[in-house]
Amino acid sequence: MGAWDIGPFDNDTAADFSGHLDDREPEQREHLIRTVLTEAADTPAVDYLDSYEGNRAVAAAALVAAQCPDGETVDPSYGPKKPVPVLSPDLRPLAVAALDRIMAPGSESAELWEGEDAVEWQKRVGRIRAVLTATGPTQQP
Repeated sequence: MGAWDIGPFDNDTAADFSGHLDDREPEQREHLIRTVLTEAADTPAVDYLDSYEGNRAVAAAALVAAQCPDGETVDPSYGPKKPVPVLSPDLRPLAVAALDRIMAPGSESAELWEGEDAVEWQKRVGRIRAVLTATGPTQQP
């Protein structure tokens, strides 16, 4: 049985994304994070955003947010086991754009949640977004 919970890495797709990050050389990890965020952010509003892209982008945004002031540490149970290098601050607005697209109509990630779980998932994504939009220097991992 697969993983499924409200945390950014608490689903099989995000856990697989963590494994892909761990498989990359350290200097390639930021590129993968940027690619995943761009795929979600650049999905036109008239197109459907599949949960595969959405769940990976939530996980990628959580990694960017983890390096911001007040960012939450990523749980290593499903998150990357290897350190994520210091990420470029220009990933913050890209991560926000990706999260905004994930929360918009036509997003399977948002549509999969119902009832109280939907509210909790939205709050979790909202906290990641709030950290990303706050100003301040990037934290060292």
